[in-house]
Amino acid sequence: MSLIWPGQNGEPVSCTEKLRLLEENWQELSTVMRDTYDDAVLMGVDPARMQDMLTGLVRDLSRTTHTAS
Repeated sequence: MSLIWPGQNGEPVSCTEKLRLLEENWQELSTVMRDTYDDAVLMGVDPARMQDMLTGLVRDLSRTTHTAS
């Protein structure tokens, strides 16, 4: 799956190396999140609560300010 990565200026990121790294990171994150969710549910954690916890983790990212390099 190829995602469009919006830049801070509103234009899509177009650098091939950046796109490769973003795609690789996205795949790794997707795998880790899915594995974490599946493991928690298998260990008896409520699925809806686990989704809330993961959503909260993502929501907390917005509290950190980053600048483009």
